[in-house]
Amino acid sequence: MLTVVSDTHSTDTHRLSGRTLDAVRDADLVAHAGDFMRESVLDDFERESARLLGVTGNNDDAGIRGRLPEARSFTFGGLTFAMTHRRRGGETALSLFGRQRGADVVLFGHSHRPTYQQTPDLVLVNPGSHAQPRGNRAAHAEFERRDDGRLDGRLVTVDGEVFESFVVSRDSGV
Repeated sequence: MLTVVSDTHSTDTHRLSGRTLDAVRDADLVAHAGDFMRESVLDDFERESARLLGVTGNNDDAGIRGRLPEARSFTFGGLTFAMTHRRRGGETALSLFGRQRGADVVLFGHSHRPTYQQTPDLVLVNPGSHAQPRGNRAAHAEFERRDDGRLDGRLVTVDGEVFESFVVSRDSGV
């Protein structure tokens, strides 16, 4: 399983709880789309997860900026993911970012609003914030491999409620 979190905004701990903490601990891979805030919080995430890939956010300290890139690409379940904290220009800029990286899925944060959006080219997913939802649901995203080469995706609250489910494949944007 791939677990995606973002916008922790903490100065002292990972602030993981409930289903989100379980999902981070159980995941083969955890992706964090930025705004840990302090390097000690990044260290906490690394202790809780088997494998963590992160990017910097606009509120991250110098220690995080020295350890993580602003953007990165990776594969999971045979699909290519591109991850960034934010791109000025909204959906168009995020789609362009993903196309430039040959991505099937773009992961991003910043708004604290959990979002799944199918575009003509690819899928955009913001996991929201598990720790500081700012009027939205406290949430994260999960992706699981299917036997047919696709991924089941879902947006999940900290309490374990799945409030959006979707399927992602190489041709999701077609």
